[in-house]
Amino acid sequence: MANATTNGTAAAFTDEELTMLALAADVRTEPDAGVAPIGVFLGQRPIALPDWYMPAATARARRWRVPVVLAIVGAFLIIEAFGLCSTFGPLVFA
Repeated sequence: MANATTNGTAAAFTDEELTMLALAADVRTEPDAGVAPIGVFLGQRPIALPDWYMPAATARARRWRVPVVLAIVGAFLIIEAFGLCSTFGPLVFA
């Protein structure tokens, strides 16, 4: 449910009402002359999708990630090799 402010009072819209308003809107209506794209307010460069919606993929992996992941996986393998259970907190014999 969305809220809109009308003359200082909050009016709640249901999903059905918002759907009716969206379907009744004229798609050929031009935006107001004073309306600026959201990228202007967020200080982003003009791109197809803004960074807050879909950030750019990183091309290279961080050097610290591989050893950390290997250490975590290794710790779980050692725990399993000794027959311990680490599923719900403290290590116990399974």
